[in-house]
Amino acid sequence: MGSDKDADDLTRKNKKINLPKPTRVKNKPNPIQITAEQILLEAREQLEPEFGPPKLKIADPDEHADNLLRERKKFEDRIWRARQNINPQHTMGSDKDADDLTRKNKKINLPKPARVKNKTPNPIQITAEQILREAREQQEPEFRPPKQKIADPDEHADNLLRERKKFEDRIRRARQNISEWIKYATWEDKQKDLIRARSVLERAVDVDYKNSTLWIKYAEMEMKNGKKDYARNVLDRAVQYLPRVNQLWYKYVHMEEMIGNVAGARQIYERWMSWMPEKEDWLAFVKFEVRYNEVERARAIFERYVQCHHGVEAWIRYAKFEVKIGGDVLRARNVFERAVEMLADDEGSEKLFVAFAEFEEQCKNVDRARCVYKFGLDHVPKTRAEDLVKKFVCFEKRYGDREGIEDAIVGTRRFEYEDEVRKNPLNYDSWFDYIRLEESAGNRERIREVYERAIANVPPANEKRYWNRYIYLWINYALYEELDTGDVERAREVYRECLNLIPHKKFSFAKIWILAAKFEIRQLNLTAARSILGNAIGKAPKLKIFKNYIKIELQLGNIDRCRTLYHKYLLWNMQSFYAWITYAEFEKSLGETERARYLFELAISQQELDNHDEMWKAYIDFELSEFEFDRARKLYERQLDRMEQHLEVWIRYAKFEAEALAKDDDDAGFREEKKQSIKRARRVFERALDYFPASEPDKKEGRSRLLEEWLNMEASFGNLGDFSLVQPMLPKKLKRRRQIETEDGSAGYQEYIDYLFPEESEKTNLKILEAAYQWMKKRKFSPEDF
Repeated sequence: MGSDKDADDLTRKNKKINLPKPTRVKNKPNPIQITAEQILLEAREQLEPEFGPPKLKIADPDEHADNLLRERKKFEDRIWRARQNINPQHTMGSDKDADDLTRKNKKINLPKPARVKNKTPNPIQITAEQILREAREQQEPEFRPPKQKIADPDEHADNLLRERKKFEDRIRRARQNISEWIKYATWEDKQKDLIRARSVLERAVDVDYKNSTLWIKYAEMEMKNGKKDYARNVLDRAVQYLPRVNQLWYKYVHMEEMIGNVAGARQIYERWMSWMPEKEDWLAFVKFEVRYNEVERARAIFERYVQCHHGVEAWIRYAKFEVKIGGDVLRARNVFERAVEMLADDEGSEKLFVAFAEFEEQCKNVDRARCVYKFGLDHVPKTRAEDLVKKFVCFEKRYGDREGIEDAIVGTRRFEYEDEVRKNPLNYDSWFDYIRLEESAGNRERIREVYERAIANVPPANEKRYWNRYIYLWINYALYEELDTGDVERAREVYRECLNLIPHKKFSFAKIWILAAKFEIRQLNLTAARSILGNAIGKAPKLKIFKNYIKIELQLGNIDRCRTLYHKYLLWNMQSFYAWITYAEFEKSLGETERARYLFELAISQQELDNHDEMWKAYIDFELSEFEFDRARKLYERQLDRMEQHLEVWIRYAKFEAEALAKDDDDAGFREEKKQSIKRARRVFERALDYFPASEPDKKEGRSRLLEEWLNMEASFGNLGDFSLVQPMLPKKLKRRRQIETEDGSAGYQEYIDYLFPEESEKTNLKILEAAYQWMKKRKFSPEDF
């Protein structure tokens, strides 16, 4: 057993260090002065961290209860020491003393550095290296348990018994902890007791037979001891219990292959493949056959592999195998062709087309590679064809001509548009750009396909603002079928489907009705065009539809149909002054003056007309065009009597009177007529001024406007004009301020233009004089003066 000297070394706190005698320096101060504080700080920083106890892993409830009991005892001891004011460093047999024996490093409490008053250099210089070396040497040595020397077999048997008891206690406390079982078996194996080790592992298998690590350690122990049959038996049992654990199969195959049993390894692989394992396991079987130059067997395994894992990657691996191992291009091409037939429309097929095209490119078959790319672009959805398009563009840049490169670029842009419409199918601008791209390419089938996909995205709400862009997809589609492809029946079908789709009860589009009717007219089918426009008037009458329908019938010379349409137009919207005016102008264009006059009379008699002033103006213009000045004058008088006497009506009336007989003639009779017309115009202005008196603030601005127009008219008369009639009546413009009142109170002042007329200023002056006279009168007879 250990000597007394070793025991003294364990309990020794400080070890004597024989330092070399420091060299004496004679009057040569160190150029770099290091203070004692710096040296102590460096020593403190270079100390190793304090030793901490290792973390315990508790496996069962009994061990957990023991641990809790120990911790509670420690806390009770601390509380008792604190009550008795006992220093724990001087207690006998404390836990801290026990911990100091096993602690690797001990924390050193350095004294607080003293303040140095005399800073002259010490005659005996000690370097920092010496201080650090001394501090490290004074640390406690690492604890090492004493070595035990076994002297006889009995002691060895006792030691084995103790160790086995420890292991049995551990596995009893943590029965499900397989690592303890493996340690136990490994220890028995080191003691050269294979039977006991095997027994321990069998007991562990009974505890948890689903643990693959246990089976592997079991088999490795048997193989290490040269027991091939035992190891084979263990692995056979393992793969029967756990057929889905690939590591066991790999271990089993590796063992058979290492001992040279190739047939046995192949048989194990066959058993494994019957469970339909993962892709990597099939490839491991293929590599096994290739290692022994069994290419046909490997090919047969690949056939089973692609049937089990029916995916793109499996077929690509098969084809690469034929190229690399078999070296047969025809076989590889046959594999690719079979894969394309089966997986052309499956997900991930773009990888298959890329691999197939690259294979043909490596074989210098450029045309075949181009065909593969185009076939792939036709079958792969645009959302998954990004890599395929990029590869095709690069291929065309290497081998293609200008047209091929342009086609590849179109394919790239097509992919971008596909991505846009996939993200937002209701973005009709993207659909328009996509359609223009396809029209530039010229593929009719693609163009029609894009049009059909675009019009299938109907707006989600029946509100016209959502349909404004959508309806142009139908219009462009119909025009494309009519003008570009010449398919009249298909264009007619497009118009029909569009008209059936629009919810006409909520809103409609006059444009689509008119385009459909004009399409039928271009096809010389007048009956169908009239039927379309008649349905439009019946379902969704609009001004534009009436105008175009009347225009078409007028061009065809059907006057009666035009009158019928105008009649329906008025029945639909009797309040529209535009409808009455256009109807009357239509009759006037036909020379039917009385009918036109009758229509105007009916129009101005309507009480709910949306714009009476425009209606009267159109009627008066009609009479003036017929040189019926008396009728026009009567109409002005009727308008002033019936309607509110509007400022513009007075001005137009006055101008009419001034210009009614204006002609470029120097005749004396004309001059007299001119004077009479000027007099009539002046009388109109005088009547208007009576209607806009200066005393009413609301009509001041109108009176000012009338005077300005009168003055301008007098200027236009030339020698016959008389400014003296107007100038005395002109007002003065004044800037005034008025208070703005709101619900919360006063909000400030606002500037405005006020007009001061001459008659109003005279009245103001009289009022001021009268007020002064009254003030003086009161002041004269006031009793305060006496």
